[in-house]
Amino acid sequence: MLKAYWSRVLDEPPLKIHSLSRLAEKSGLDKEMTEQQVDFIDKLEPLNIEARYPSYKELLLRSLTAEFCEELIKQTDELRQWIRNRL
Repeated sequence: MLKAYWSRVLDEPPLKIHSLSRLAEKSGLDKEMTEQQVDFIDKLEPLNIEARYPSYKELLLRSLTAEFCEELIKQTDELRQWIRNRL
């Protein structure tokens, strides 16, 4: 979603990076984000990076309780809708 925002608002191809905080900064969205949204991106970003490496998968899976995942999904959807409203 951040990459779609980047392409539409900046009229450039999106950066090939996985850092949500860096994408938010480069797109200018970080200036519009609440402190809670920035904190959430900081919380979500390591999950994206860790999941990309097999050695972290088991450790990651143990930390993902049903309640934690439900909250991540809820907050991710809220952030996605917030970004979509800016497209």
